[in-house]
Amino acid sequence: MTATPLLAALTTRARVTAHPHSLHPDGCPCPAGTLADRPDATVVRHADTVAKAHAPATVPADLAPRLAVAARHPDLLLAPLTPTPVSLHGRLVTFWPYGTPVDPDDPDSAPWEEAATLLARLHRAPAPPGLPPMRGPVKAAQAVARLRAAAPPAAALAPVLRAWSTLPAWARAEAPLPDTATLCHGDLHLGQLVRHPAPDGPWRLIDVDDLGVGVPAWDLARPAAWYACGLLPPEEWSRFLHAYRTARGPAVPVDGDPWPALDVPARALTVQTAARAVTKATTEDRPLDEIEQSVVDACARMGSLPPQLP
Repeated sequence: MTATPLLAALTTRARVTAHPHSLHPDGCPCPAGTLADRPDATVVRHADTVAKAHAPATVPADLAPRLAVAARHPDLLLAPLTPTPVSLHGRLVTFWPYGTPVDPDDPDSAPWEEAATLLARLHRAPAPPGLPPMRGPVKAAQAVARLRAAAPPAAALAPVLRAWSTLPAWARAEAPLPDTATLCHGDLHLGQLVRHPAPDGPWRLIDVDDLGVGVPAWDLARPAAWYACGLLPPEEWSRFLHAYRTARGPAVPVDGDPWPALDVPARALTVQTAARAVTKATTEDRPLDEIEQSVVDACARMGSLPPQLP
């Protein structure tokens, strides 16, 4: 496959950044490759350097304070190699140290306790002035918009939109967030964790594109949604929740029922996941697989039961 101009240029920049004093780094034996190449992000690695081209619509004035937060909290977030992005083919590009990701083929090693502890500490860290809102609800709304545009069969579309309509306006990105003081990651899942220094350093959160002030329960919502849909074993959810509470995370009460705080964000993430699944299946002209269908079925149940409100 021929590399796009952006991918080719980004690969070159990563190589040159990794070898700033070499005149001929092209033939080096360093580990290198494309880590992601999607419309919203292109990420390449060369040796210990990772270069990321952010989404085309990324606003420099929003990305700058997010990078500053990562630089200020290297014990929580992977810190960028440089404090400011550069422009490449009309995209903002940032440079990062390489970290070892979670092994998707070894679910038993998933760092649930470490992820929960990092989130709790992030949520307790002071948010700097001028930090934009976290983008969780915006991303959920974008997934629903893409679903509508894909025009899937009504049997898959209706339960997802019905569940979406039951959510409060802030969770649909149609009103301001009810919390504008808490520092949040905005898009927590196991793919947002790496060990740094590689290969076995401490775990750090990555990807600051959605970081901002907002509702901290949103950062717990994806594992909560997986648990509610039967996709995450109860013992793993319990490990995650217990670790978060032990680290004094403010998103849920220290004991008792956490669901009044988690229900709305968990429903929103369930809808987002279902919308993406149905859109993908429609685009690929195939039926939903078992996991995708289970998330759509969860939306059908949610549509008949109003969410709990804290």
